[in-house]
Amino acid sequence: MRPVVGQPGAVTWTTTTLRDALRADLVVALRARDRTVATALRTTIAAIDNAEALPTDDVAPPTSGPVAGAVAGLGATEAVRRELSPNDLAVLLTTQVAERRAAADEVERHGRDADAARLRREADVVAAYRDRA
Repeated sequence: MRPVVGQPGAVTWTTTTLRDALRADLVVALRARDRTVATALRTTIAAIDNAEALPTDDVAPPTSGPVAGAVAGLGATEAVRRELSPNDLAVLLTTQVAERRAAADEVERHGRDADAARLRREADVVAAYRDRA
């Protein structure tokens, strides 16, 4: 995996810089046909997207247009997203790592050592981003 944006050591992640780093590394993983790294990066990007989503009761009511309740105009189908703080991102990454490690322990108890190893490798991939923050 290539180094992430910025100097080695501490990086202050913003949603944009983290997502850009994950996507860039995803392209590298896909070209290398590294399915484990690609899976870890894809699910982390999805977790960020989900964390940015507002609860449905926080969404502004639609304005009326030619059709009652319809929204018209450029960007009418876009929802407002929540901006995640660097602390929110650190918590999200920590949660992703913890969930994968817990799942690895569970599948290992069921004798699926290969799946446990894959989940631990995914956790290590995500932990590398968390540890840079």
